[in-house]
Amino acid sequence: MSGDDEVWMRRAIALARTQVGQTGDNPSVGCVIVRDGAVLGEAATAPGGRPHAEEQALDQAGAAARGATAYVTLEPCGERSTGHASCGARLVEAGVTRVVAACADASALAAGRGPQRLAAAGVAYDLGLLRSEAAPLYADYRPRSKG
Repeated sequence: MSGDDEVWMRRAIALARTQVGQTGDNPSVGCVIVRDGAVLGEAATAPGGRPHAEEQALDQAGAAARGATAYVTLEPCGERSTGHASCGARLVEAGVTRVVAACADASALAAGRGPQRLAAAGVAYDLGLLRSEAAPLYADYRPRSKG
């Protein structure tokens, strides 16, 4: 981890803070996609909970996401209740080579599934950067069970 990692994660945390209380049952997540010191895409979970932060940031980054690092405040989902591609799958498909997450997600739709998908695809995954700064975002988050 580098000082730049902290800069980008703090940006992701700041983005997530803008949506706290506006994302329905979903947590407010921030995502910043960076390559060679330049932001390619950034977003927070949309009002009502969809689209997810990673989806929006990847859409902004487009093909430039290949080889980039994604900084997310909560681990990427590994499954979607809607049946759409999970954030973990989308990060892999986009060619992101590293994902740095602040906090783990206890949701039945996450709980390690996204990181497992990333690892299976050879994407580097780091968990815990600035966890103490991001954790208050999720103090009131009560993930629902699968189903």
